Amino acid sequence: MNWTRTPDRSTAAPAVIRAKALELLARREHSRLELRQKLIQRGFGAEQIGPVLEQLVTERLLDESRYAELYACSRADKGYGPLRVARELRERGIPEEVVATTLATLNDNWLAKLRDLHRKRFKSHRPTDAAGRMQQTRVLRQHGFTLDQIKLFFETE
Repeated sequence: MNWTRTPDRSTAAPAVIRAKALELLARREHSRLELRQKLIQRGFGAEQIGPVLEQLVTERLLDESRYAELYACSRADKGYGPLRVARELRERGIPEEVVATTLATLNDNWLAKLRDLHRKRFKSHRPTDAAGRMQQTRVLRQHGFTLDQIKLFFETE
C-alpha cells in the first residue's frame, strides 16, 4: 500500500494560494468567506490567505456584489423569496449593505416569482377557505416571501 502525505501548505507562497483561489473562482463566483473557508480546507494558513484575498478584491477578481447578484437571481429563479435569499447571503458572509442593494434591484420581480411558485406548487388553485389560505401562506412563507407580498398576491389574482 502506498500512502502519500498531503503537503503542509501552512507556509505556502502567496503565488500558490493565489493560483488555487483563481482555480476556485474560475469554476464559479465565491464570497470572500466561502473562498477563505475552501482555502483553509485545502491546508493553507489562515494568516497567509488574507493578503491574497485583498489583492483579488483589489483586482475585482473576487467581487462580493457580483456574487450576491448572481446568487440572488439564481435563488429567486428557483422560487425563493427575499427573506430567504437575504438570510442565505448573510450566511455566506455578504455585508448587509450589499444584501440590501442586491435585493432592491430585484424588487420588481418578487411578485412574478411568487406567482410562478404558486403555479408550480398549487397548480394555480386559489384557496377557498381560511384553512387553505393558511396552508398556502405557510408554504409561501417557508420559501421566504413576506406576508405583504403574499397578501398582495392573493388580492390581485
